[in-house]
Amino acid sequence: MDLSKLAKKNHYEHITEQLKQLILSGELQPGAKLPSTKELSEQFGVGRSTTREALSALKAMGLIDIRQGGNCTVKSVPFAAQDFLPDLQNLLTNKQTILDLLEARKSLEVSNVAIAALKRDDQDILALENILQEMAQHAGDEEIGERTDLLFHLTLAKATHNSIMVRLFETISTQMEIAIRETRRVEIYSNRSVSEQFYQEHQAIFEAIKAKEPELAQSRMKDHLLHVETILMKYLTD
Repeated sequence: MDLSKLAKKNHYEHITEQLKQLILSGELQPGAKLPSTKELSEQFGVGRSTTREALSALKAMGLIDIRQGGNCTVKSVPFAAQDFLPDLQNLLTNKQTILDLLEARKSLEVSNVAIAALKRDDQDILALENILQEMAQHAGDEEIGERTDLLFHLTLAKATHNSIMVRLFETISTQMEIAIRETRRVEIYSNRSVSEQFYQEHQAIFEAIKAKEPELAQSRMKDHLLHVETILMKYLTD
């Protein structure tokens, strides 16, 4: 697999484009395994976080699967798939796109949290408790903060025990991560005070779910997502 190093670091879009072309051209066939994150980072001459961003983008496009442990496999690409692939630069700069994503996420997650409050089981509660514990221990850690935040909301979706809800959440959240990754990272994950406040909001949502109080859970989720939206709006341009 012929890959070229980047002239500038942190341009994950260039990594995404190179790998996308390899997949669409057929050089990387469906079922093929990509090199590890470490190996790709070395080949491109970038940090692992940059490579992970590119892989997340490819997943959002439906070009690869990312499995537990970070193993990436090429998916079957539909005919003329390139016509349907999202323009990453537009996602990063189009304010209306991000506003639409925020609105869709709010609608879905407020529904999810109410269903989860009624249908969660002991395993769901344990999983959420473990995530919150890790979140509390690593406040201000950029990489862990990003991972545990997404995992908390994904686990809530899974606690609905509705596979369609999980798929919808994964689609919206992946697109959201691509569109606002750098903003969230700067303002939320590496900022200890904001990170700690987000932990408290997640904890409050969890307590409502554990108590099986759907309306309270919805109210707390709305407050949390409003906080996220307030932060993001400071950085969005028309």
